[in-house]
Amino acid sequence: MNKQLAIKVILWLTMCLRVCLPVWGQRTANTIRVGAFPNITHSQAMVGKANGFFERALGPGVKIDWKTFNAGPAAMEALLAGAIDMTYIGPNPAIQGYVRSNGEALRIIAGATSGGASLVVRSDSGIQKPEDFHGRKVASPQQGNTQDVALRAWLRAHGMKSLDKGGDVQVIPMANPDQLTLFLKKELDAAWAPEPWATRLIREGNGRLFLDERDLWPQGQFITCHLIVSTKFLDDNPELVKKWLRAHVELTEWINGHLPEAKKILNQQVQAETGKALPASELDEALGRLEVTYDPLRSSLITAAKSSFDAGFLGRQMPDLSGLYDLTLLNKVLAETKRKGIQ
Repeated sequence: MNKQLAIKVILWLTMCLRVCLPVWGQRTANTIRVGAFPNITHSQAMVGKANGFFERALGPGVKIDWKTFNAGPAAMEALLAGAIDMTYIGPNPAIQGYVRSNGEALRIIAGATSGGASLVVRSDSGIQKPEDFHGRKVASPQQGNTQDVALRAWLRAHGMKSLDKGGDVQVIPMANPDQLTLFLKKELDAAWAPEPWATRLIREGNGRLFLDERDLWPQGQFITCHLIVSTKFLDDNPELVKKWLRAHVELTEWINGHLPEAKKILNQQVQAETGKALPASELDEALGRLEVTYDPLRSSLITAAKSSFDAGFLGRQMPDLSGLYDLTLLNKVLAETKRKGIQ
């Protein structure tokens, strides 16, 4: 009798598991956790957060849990740890996360912005030419982030290295607001910064534009920010990701077609997250250095990957990045809306 009872209990538990497991494997409130930075290079995220564009696109059954980061490596750590599902992020942290996970953790699914990063020097630093960077203190947002890698590549191109690589240039990773503070205290000589911080260093920190990074790239185009998603979330929620991409494409075109209104919304969101809005002239200058786009500009990422490898962030051999992109859903959205696809 005990044996028969045990068998019945096992069968009952098995039935329960079959019914319950699909539910347990899903998010209880159908939540999507999305990372972004309070930079205008994350324009779609900032505008979408402010005006509820993504919430309306996904529908009332989906909750968006926004997460704010200062720079890409922190956002990548969160994605690799399973703390977020998707994030707007620069190319180099995405490359590093892909390599660290042996190509399993993430996929690039769309572009977000091109351009919008510059090397700014303090006006009274005495820096006039590349050789003047010897012995200087230069900031980047975070070690291994997109601007940090760009800075190190530029130094190498001019025969210089950072202190940690045996050179004499002190590369100091720090949050963008702290760069502005140290510019004013004259404790930094220069910084490679994304917008709007590059413009703020110029307008508020007694800075001077030394190099617009667009000048280093063909046609002035290079990926500054794109949209990535965890592979698991993409596999488990393709329709949800597709809805997000549709909203991302529509929002990209809305921003480009309604720039005065988009600037206002973007500035309000930057103020909400950083405590300070940009004066209109600063915002215009900052946006003038970038392009909002859903094209991931694949070729520029491959170049960025080479720079990241040369900087020592990708191991001993150049990794195979052939599986990093999955533009299938983006191209479906573009085809359904009669737009040109992305190769």
